[in-house]
Amino acid sequence: MLNPQISIVAPLYNETESFPRLVERLNAVMDTSPRTIEVVLIDDGSRDNTAVLMQQLALTDSRYHCVFLSRNYGHQIALSAGIAAACATEALFIIDGDLQDPPELLNEFFEKYQEGYDVVYAVRKKRKESWFKRMAYASFYRLVRSISYVDMPLDSGDFSLISRRVADVLNQMPEESRFIRGMRSWIGFRQIGIEYERDARLAGESKYSFSMLKGLAYNGIFNFSEFPVKIITRLGMFTIGIAVIYLIQTLIKRFIYHDVPQGFTALLFVIVLFSGVQLIALGLIGEYVLRIFFQSKGRPLYVVRDVIREKQRQPLPGLYSANSSATAPQ
Repeated sequence: MLNPQISIVAPLYNETESFPRLVERLNAVMDTSPRTIEVVLIDDGSRDNTAVLMQQLALTDSRYHCVFLSRNYGHQIALSAGIAAACATEALFIIDGDLQDPPELLNEFFEKYQEGYDVVYAVRKKRKESWFKRMAYASFYRLVRSISYVDMPLDSGDFSLISRRVADVLNQMPEESRFIRGMRSWIGFRQIGIEYERDARLAGESKYSFSMLKGLAYNGIFNFSEFPVKIITRLGMFTIGIAVIYLIQTLIKRFIYHDVPQGFTALLFVIVLFSGVQLIALGLIGEYVLRIFFQSKGRPLYVVRDVIREKQRQPLPGLYSANSSATAPQ
């Protein structure tokens, strides 16, 4: 498909159960839309039959453009691969492949784009998930918003419609520890939110484990906030304050009440306090150093194993491909 107006981008990982329903709903959206639409599906190293189903679909329907990564890189990297592969001339519609983000909202999002907005993001007014996840997500978004140096909307994930120029800027941002919703906010331009009810997963289980959610949260905090670094200084000032107060208390006992305080308890308290502060400081600094370390290697964000577009296997320009001689961008 040449020069589609809109690209629908959906990363997939082990979505065999929900794949037929996903295709059915995407086809309905494309069949009823007056605009030229392509769908970019990204296989993030699935271990089930997802890649086979994607291949069969792309070879029979030219509206589908499939990118197969060489292994599982994670949701944010897979989404970045899809944004890089999208050919839309006007806008990219980003959804999750588990159908928690309804593709039927495309027209509503695109109307806002036509009003002059470069980013139309979805705001979750209701989540059909466990109370623990709802509480964790709500707390995280409010924490990041309160400490971030960019204006991040509350309760808004990756589900959005972005203009071509926003997608081009995202493709130029090389950070390895990606937090796309934060990067999207950092870019700027005119942005607006649309409320929706986030559906429950159609089938299977969530691919985000607790450790993966923690990693995503860390990327949001350490990539878009100066607070972790500044809190080290505040902790240092706090501990100095405690030490000064304790020194004054000791001097009063010694010279006014002529009472020599017992040293073991005080010494143990000071050692534990300062050791804890130092370990926290080292851990916070380590998070930044770790990100600098991985970024400095200069590795590509991902490796593409195969690409199928317009019923043919084609290499994706500018990316590593196991089936072509394409090289990584310099």
